[in-house]
Amino acid sequence: MKKAAFLDRDGVLNRKAPEGQYVTRWEEMKFLPGADAAIRLLNEAGFLVVVVSNQRCVAKGLITSGDLEAMHARMHREFAAAGARIDAIYYCPHDYEPPCSCRKPKPGMLFDAAQALDIDLGASWMIGDSTQDVEAGMAAGCSTAQLIEDGISGNRGARVTAPSLLEAVHKILQFESAVVPMQSDPAAPETGSSTSSSTSGRPKKS
Repeated sequence: MKKAAFLDRDGVLNRKAPEGQYVTRWEEMKFLPGADAAIRLLNEAGFLVVVVSNQRCVAKGLITSGDLEAMHARMHREFAAAGARIDAIYYCPHDYEPPCSCRKPKPGMLFDAAQALDIDLGASWMIGDSTQDVEAGMAAGCSTAQLIEDGISGNRGARVTAPSLLEAVHKILQFESAVVPMQSDPAAPETGSSTSSSTSGRPKKS
């Protein structure tokens, strides 16, 4: 099985739209500094990179699923041109009601990706800028990292906090390098060792 870094989109890879608005056109997609370098580091460290994003704008009729998927395809190409590989993009197109299993903080998108890509969730990380991201990662059994603004306290459940994706990835890789020798210790005791569906719809992969 593979390990993965699950990344939220808005506020992690690209600038968020103003409060109450959404990124619905390519011209509004402004990548954050260091995002491509962070993805390259994750690639080099053997992580699959999977974007998992709530996109309520689809349910609100502000953008079609087709247009959103075209935007994601272009985002994929832009990062690839910078040497940064995104392995899959999942999004939840649903509104708050009726409830679905894929809108974060529910972990449905992570479960679906794990099934499709043979991901070991326990060896994976969820990186986002909101409590919803942290809760989704924890519910899926992942380690979690939260991006926080300077002087603002992050979610206490997040293992790592950092002001940017690049800094979060550096911390994650330091953490991973520290625990690997412990896991490979032949004297260490052995330890023993979940997909989701929804009647209201399933997350979309683009």
